[in-house]
Amino acid sequence: MPFKHISEYRKRAEYLGYQGHSIAFWQQRNQNIQSEFLLFIHGFPSASWDWFPQWQYFSNNYSMIALDMLGFGLSDKPVRHRYSLLEQADIIEHLCQHLKISKVNIVAHDYGDSVAQELLSRQKAAALSFHIDKLCWLNGGLFAESHRPLFTQRLLHSWLGPIIVKCLTKTSLKKSFIKIFGPLTPPKEEDLTAIWALIEHNKGARVMPKLLNYLDERRIHRDRWVQAMQYYADNGAVRLCFVNGRYDPISGDHMLGQFMRLLPRVETHRLDVGHYPQLEAQNEVNRVLVNFFK
Repeated sequence: MPFKHISEYRKRAEYLGYQGHSIAFWQQRNQNIQSEFLLFIHGFPSASWDWFPQWQYFSNNYSMIALDMLGFGLSDKPVRHRYSLLEQADIIEHLCQHLKISKVNIVAHDYGDSVAQELLSRQKAAALSFHIDKLCWLNGGLFAESHRPLFTQRLLHSWLGPIIVKCLTKTSLKKSFIKIFGPLTPPKEEDLTAIWALIEHNKGARVMPKLLNYLDERRIHRDRWVQAMQYYADNGAVRLCFVNGRYDPISGDHMLGQFMRLLPRVETHRLDVGHYPQLEAQNEVNRVLVNFFK
């Protein structure tokens, strides 16, 4: 899946039906590695486009799968729908069953961190249809009490959301991204163009307030998710890792501090970037993942 150009991103997408909705996904199978898949789970408000540096880097040594979750990217964006992190986990299970994937290593970011937490919790409860071997989180709200959403996100999540969303533009997206990227690693214009195009696809901006229900879900499921993380941190049955861009105002140093307090045995990496380590410090992230997956 070449992520380099948005036209190729669209061209190489495959689609799977889920309860009347179309889910875009990408797969690459390495014939030399039959059992291990890398599963990339993207964040809000973007899509699997975020993972293009990692997809290209690991393409020779791993089989890989990525998807645009419901409401994101090239997937359907139903307006009259109650979006849920739990449903996104259901969709990933459905996709892995469809592709006959039984074992994965997960790399997740932001919104995707919570989806990965749900999948990990299901594995602990022996209720997951595939097996997670390793799981690496990038910046995201792993602990609801430490998550600091932007003012714009809080507005979109309020009753003003349907009004505010009408004012969103590529320019306003750029302003928000500049705030959450590191001071020395600003967002690239080509990434902003692609992310905005994917938000606009199927008029996706209008569902953003509903997608932000995940802020509430993080509080509701916080204890169950953290218990699963601590369970596997203690017994080592799933190897865990956290890569954190320290300059991220949403989930930077303060989130890393809480992570280290709650999961002191788990591997962590602190990078001098912001909210999108996979785009801001792709070489460093790739090196971390190479060592982690070994």
